[in-house]
Amino acid sequence: LVVAGTMTMGEQSGPPESLRLLDAAFDAGVNFFDSAEMYPVPQRAETHGRSEELVGRWLRARRVPRDSVVLATKVAGPSGQMTWIRGGPVALDSRNITEAIDSSLRRLGVDYIDLYQIHWPDRYVPMFGETDYDPSRQYASIPMEEQLEALGKGVESGKVHWP
Repeated sequence: LVVAGTMTMGEQSGPPESLRLLDAAFDAGVNFFDSAEMYPVPQRAETHGRSEELVGRWLRARRVPRDSVVLATKVAGPSGQMTWIRGGPVALDSRNITEAIDSSLRRLGVDYIDLYQIHWPDRYVPMFGETDYDPSRQYASIPMEEQLEALGKGVESGKVHWP
């Protein structure tokens, strides 16, 4: 597998340039494309999900056989900074994970995601430029078992493939 990230596609590189970059990467042998529901960065409500949309547009325009690429994407964990993503989200519970999977599938325009990841955990972590850990910001998080069960349901439903 040869990997390309799409974190800046749709922001630093506009749609035409992003599609050319995807073409060039694929032509050079890249077959694993990584994205996330929050991309591109810097994250803004106006561009939320655009990187996934561009990958999907590229797959359709180029008529890339779905089984010739690996698509990876991520669910955003709790963030008061990105209120446009499922209202924050305030928790990485089963409902949020399921909704995020369905939204990513729609943006990508595919029937399944090869690798689905939690972008950051459902617990306090310093984020986006914060350098110090502040224990007073800890909160009760969704149990990891519930998060893993939701990811497992994505696999069982065929929406997420497991190697």
